[in-house]
This record gives sequence, C-alpha cells and structure tokens, in this order.
Amino acid sequence: MLAEIADSLAKGDTVKLSSFGSFSVRKKGGRMGRNPKTGEEVPIKPRRVLVFRPSHVLKERINGALGGQSAAAE
Repeated sequence: MLAEIADSLAKGDTVKLSSFGSFSVRKKGGRMGRNPKTGEEVPIKPRRVLVFRPSHVLKERINGALGGQSAAAE
C-alpha cells in the first residue's frame, strides 16, 4: 500500500485517505539563500516538496484526546 502511495505522489497525484488527510506534491521555485555560518549567498535549486493536510476528523480526534489537558502538562 505504501509503495502505491509513493508511486502516485512521485507522478504528482494527490493521495487522499478518508478521515486521515491528504498528501500532495508542491513545486518550489529556485531562489537565492544564505549560508548562516558564512553569510555567503548560495543558489537553491527548484524542487518538489511533500505536503500533508490533516482532515478535520483527525484534528478533532487529536484535540479531543487531550481531554482538557494543557500543552504544558505533556
């Protein structure tokens, strides 16, 4: 199953998993970056990045699992 998902994403398709979320590939253009250590400008090549968007069902389940606990208690 994971191989099928990976193959679909490699082709640029969006993969939706019901009640979980969707995976998609986004293209990022080339740009100039900076080496933080030296301050030297370096080119960053165009690339494709994987994006995950959780479903509302997953978000509600995660937030509901907290049961009123604060984030500091974790």
